[in-house]
Amino acid sequence: MTPTATQNHHVVGVTDFGGPDQLGVHEVPAPLPGPGEVRIRVAAAAVSPTDTHLRAGTYGTYGTQPPYVPGMDAAGVVDAVGEDVPWQVGQRLMAIALPTGQPGGAYVQHLVGPWESMTVVPDSVSLAQAATVPMNGLTALQALALLDLAPGSTLAVTGAAGTLGTYLVSLARAAGLVVVADAAAKDRELVMSLRPDHVVERGPDVAQAIRELFPDGVDGLVDGSVQGEQIVPALRDGGRLATVRFWEGPDERGIQTFPVRVRDEYLAQDRLQQLAAYAEDGTLPLKVAAELPYTEAAEAHRMLEAGGVRGRIVLTF
Repeated sequence: MTPTATQNHHVVGVTDFGGPDQLGVHEVPAPLPGPGEVRIRVAAAAVSPTDTHLRAGTYGTYGTQPPYVPGMDAAGVVDAVGEDVPWQVGQRLMAIALPTGQPGGAYVQHLVGPWESMTVVPDSVSLAQAATVPMNGLTALQALALLDLAPGSTLAVTGAAGTLGTYLVSLARAAGLVVVADAAAKDRELVMSLRPDHVVERGPDVAQAIRELFPDGVDGLVDGSVQGEQIVPALRDGGRLATVRFWEGPDERGIQTFPVRVRDEYLAQDRLQQLAAYAEDGTLPLKVAAELPYTEAAEAHRMLEAGGVRGRIVLTF
């Protein structure tokens, strides 16, 4: 079913880049799904650090017109479908969105995307919980696939208390890896609940602490907290490093670097489906830190940028 009547909807975005107060609610024409596309009536959109960078102008205008709408994660109910799609009106789906491309970010009442950018939300998972999964879950799966470590290999994860970190630790354990996670004192209980094999103190000495556990260094490392050169000594010679935020990594000791770019997973429906299964069976720890109405997006960004948020803040529509 594809609606034909002209319809407007609300989106949250910025016309001028800057601080959280630049975020506003805008009324624009609602998108319609074309062939191979699905539209969901969004119930929840997760708020992530990527969203704050977009709002601040880090990515520029990326060739589109204002308002510039953040958000890479959404969950909702299908309310319109194009031709040749497997989803039906009324199904609950979670989706990854591309705020720096078409069809745009997830802070919207109606999100249109290719059907491959979405998957069914298990009955046991709320839409708010589901909205925390796609972007960070796909990032974690891509990182682990790039590292391609055999079961029993050692993997260190920095930023383990964050959403990406918790997903990495959980998925790495499920893959049979020996996991070393970092944690600040205030987050130690949270990280321990993920059951990594070892926990080291977060901070400037984390590489040294990992080397004390593994004198030759670990086989792989995902630098979720972007410690950069500071964390490289934790790797063994010839080790494998997955980086985020576009760092290209070191050129030393035969270390292989794999930059993680989640937009490459936009149509990875098989991986989204895998994440949904992990959410259903409890492999992924789904934590919603707070739910705020979309009209309070500025407050959500202030909360996130203040630091210390564990789990994802979710905007509700």
